[in-house]
Amino acid sequence: MGDTRAKRGRPRAFDRDAALTAATRLFWERGYEATSVGELTEAMDIRPGSLYAAFGDKKSLFREVVHSYGRSPVGAFMGVALDEEPTAQGAFTRILREAAVVYTDPSHPAGCLTISAATNVTPQDAEVAAFLRDMRNRNLDVFQARLEMARQAGELPFTANPRAMAAYFAAVIQGMSQRACDGATATELTETAELALAAWPAPRG
Repeated sequence: MGDTRAKRGRPRAFDRDAALTAATRLFWERGYEATSVGELTEAMDIRPGSLYAAFGDKKSLFREVVHSYGRSPVGAFMGVALDEEPTAQGAFTRILREAAVVYTDPSHPAGCLTISAATNVTPQDAEVAAFLRDMRNRNLDVFQARLEMARQAGELPFTANPRAMAAYFAAVIQGMSQRACDGATATELTETAELALAAWPAPRG
């Protein structure tokens, strides 16, 4: 009789990180609603039981995908720019210019996952749309806070409206994501970025 103790301690039969990467790509390409559990298990090369055991249901998997995406280079470049650049103008210049390159990079689906993944969500899955909307709104708050600091430091004139500027740059970034999904090139999106950056108000004298 063979030793069954090793079987109890066997590692998972699949690579969890690889499975999560496959799920990320599928959600990114198709959006949440259009991605079925069957398609996910096929792409992730796991059985439905393994998906539920490792990730929970489809919504739980999607939340983990989004959080993992946010920590990846393609999802974290905005936060990195805000942290690393000494000025707000430098940070937003870097964000828009990098968005033009990241959103059109052929190594992954076009655009931004958190902007495009919740299109055409049914009322039954409205919480998924709300989850992404809340995440985008938190990013807007981060933009506003950085611009408020810039105004206090004299980088922006007192007449500048940090909330309006944050909303403007967020709208430009979301539009660039959609244009990338529609086939825009990095050159086109760079032109869009430069036009948007031209709206930056001159500092007070």
